[in-house]
Amino acid sequence: QVQLVESGGGLVQAGGSLRLSCAASGSIFSIHSMGWYRQAPGKQRELVAKITSYGISVYADSVKGRFTISRDNANNTVYLQMNSLKPEETGVYYCFYSNYRSNYWGQGTQVTVSS
Repeated sequence: QVQLVESGGGLVQAGGSLRLSCAASGSIFSIHSMGWYRQAPGKQRELVAKITSYGISVYADSVKGRFTISRDNANNTVYLQMNSLKPEETGVYYCFYSNYRSNYWGQGTQVTVSS
């Protein structure tokens, strides 16, 4: 089992920045991916960014150049720095952990970008 604890959501004006954190604990495999999905009201959950345990990162096209995902392997924590936020990026951001056997999700953190 893996537990994920997210923090850092909130309300920000368009063009502003937020930093999300996700700390994983439990049975952490050495090879895995962690990252963030978001779900806007009435829409499907979509990948925002992910990073492997080797440090390889993948971003949604819509956030490239504005968001940066990073990780602290010693503390099994992943960060998502979000800059130049847009109102359409409002939603619940879910942290995930994935290894070859299972996927785990955090409880979600609300991000609201006002226009």
